[in-house]
Amino acid sequence: MRPMQERAYEKRGEQFLLIKSPPASGKSRALMFIALDKLEHQGLKQAIIVVPERSIGASFNDEPLTKYGFWADWYVKPQWNLCDAPGGENGSKVKAVGAFLESNDKVLVCTHATFRFAVDEYGVEKFDDRLIAVDEFHHVSSNPDNKLGSHLGHFMARERAHIVALTGSYFRGDAEAVLSPQDEEKFDTVTYTYYEQLNGYEYLKQLDMGYFFYSGSYIEDIPNVLDPSEKTIIHIPNVNSRESTKRGKTTEVSEIMGALGSWEGKDPATGFDLVRLADGRILKVADLVDDGPDRHAKVLASLKDASQKNNRDNVDIIIALGMAKEGFDWIWCEHALTIGYRSSLTEIVQIIGRATRDAPGKLRARFSNLIAAPDASDEAVNEAVNDTLKAIAASLLMEQVLAPRFEFKPKNPESGPVTGYDYGESGYDPGKCNVGFNEQTGRFQIEIKGLTQPKSEEAARVCQEDLNEVIAAFVQDKTAVEQGLFNEDLVPEDLTVVRLGKIIKDKYPELDSEDQEAVRQHAIAALNITQQAKKEVLGGGGTEPAANTALIDGVRRFAMDVRELDVDLIDRINPFGEAYAILSKAMNEDNLKQVAAAISAKKTKLTPEEAKELAIRAVKFKKERGRIPSIDSQDAWERRMAEGAAAFVRYKDEGRYERN
Repeated sequence: MRPMQERAYEKRGEQFLLIKSPPASGKSRALMFIALDKLEHQGLKQAIIVVPERSIGASFNDEPLTKYGFWADWYVKPQWNLCDAPGGENGSKVKAVGAFLESNDKVLVCTHATFRFAVDEYGVEKFDDRLIAVDEFHHVSSNPDNKLGSHLGHFMARERAHIVALTGSYFRGDAEAVLSPQDEEKFDTVTYTYYEQLNGYEYLKQLDMGYFFYSGSYIEDIPNVLDPSEKTIIHIPNVNSRESTKRGKTTEVSEIMGALGSWEGKDPATGFDLVRLADGRILKVADLVDDGPDRHAKVLASLKDASQKNNRDNVDIIIALGMAKEGFDWIWCEHALTIGYRSSLTEIVQIIGRATRDAPGKLRARFSNLIAAPDASDEAVNEAVNDTLKAIAASLLMEQVLAPRFEFKPKNPESGPVTGYDYGESGYDPGKCNVGFNEQTGRFQIEIKGLTQPKSEEAARVCQEDLNEVIAAFVQDKTAVEQGLFNEDLVPEDLTVVRLGKIIKDKYPELDSEDQEAVRQHAIAALNITQQAKKEVLGGGGTEPAANTALIDGVRRFAMDVRELDVDLIDRINPFGEAYAILSKAMNEDNLKQVAAAISAKKTKLTPEEAKELAIRAVKFKKERGRIPSIDSQDAWERRMAEGAAAFVRYKDEGRYERN
């Protein structure tokens, strides 16, 4: 087993298991191991594997696991792989699920839709004493309108079925929770990070990300961001999007080929387009956008041809619109190029996952987002600005996902070194805040003075497992990003303390104020330390870290450069400062000024909620310092607390809080 699969298999006895692991890390194989154990040793009658779309059902085809040393093979009778069966999802396939439940066979594979209809038809209790494994779990939602999420809630309340949930995304692309907090607490979680995955690969060791801006038609900029020597998946924009040329999707595909070279016809055997480059080389291009039945089926079959899976030269470029994302397996992909902003962060993670397969000779992979720059003459300038901010948010979040795990500890006189952690050349220093790194687990241990530790189990779980969820909500907060990037008079604590504090209160209302503060401190420490490490790494110029160990070195350098790593220092760092530095390199000066002007035109006013939060901070300040914050202080954060406290009194006198 791979390390991730071993980690998951150790938890095979759990009734409710959530496996968070990057695309291509071997989740489907891990599920096979767990399901076979539950069927053979844990008394479960059957295993039902539920996938979001039919094509992903192939991930659970027969596997000769005994060939690799496991005690049983994975076998699905053809009649019970409903992803291969003809017919609609709510007709004969639902009857097939019913027949399976009455049979003595062990494994069934079906789509989310078939499973939803089957539960509606047969009821939750019909699935007692069975394993329900949900692949691509981020499709589920706690929203009552999400039927699959509702069904899972009923299964968990009944506590008769076992559930294994698998997801390659570390967050949802929207603000909706996957599970209710009560249900989430019941799950035991296995997390395997991108850092661990890349570190464990034989070949691929570096994943770069960048966003690029273009004016006019994106077709003209394709040659500037695409290297024809790299195996590339291009996702073109939706025909209704701002980035679309409005000349039709098939026209855009032929124009992309024209920008690369001269079209030489189609390969009759594969259906691939043949494009001759200026140097004479012929590129094989798979067009998945042309959805004509004959042509599309031939191209798709050529891409899925098992005999060509290990042939790097089978195809050079794949052009897609809605396909080649989730569950699409092309190990040779080195570059995922996406035109236009994708509204879902989950979708972006899935697209990036297409390039993160390990393959011989593939040392580096990259994700590029080509975005339309705001144009003053364009009526949709505000939409363009919003897309720019969203692209930055996605980039910040992916940097966080790619970083090693952080474990923060309060610095106190009893602090000491922990076995397994490397504290750098000088070793552990009792007199300062130390940074330790465990290469095997890909985990940082960072001491921070004044850090609040979580008290409750749920707060501890959030700090250990869900910091990226918190950061996702923060970097998608439009006001925070706007102010962080373009407000020259920004007091960073307005974002790191007030804005982030409110997001955490809204996201985790069941936590008390001390636990909410612990989560806030851990989240902003993770985000700001990653950003400062990136700054250290990029100090010599360029826009991408040079090596896989660069971020580790950057974290150490940042910790050494500051006099004392404490909570107040971390709160005083603008989390969007480094994003602005890179944005100013990627966008021309006129466009940058225009974005700044569009945002600065919006005047931000202190809300009653923000004033209340500042007043609470002012009370804390008075307890610590023995005086109230001064409006004339040289310290910007102290002045801000004084303003907030005054606004709070004014709002209270106006009766604003009584109305809430």
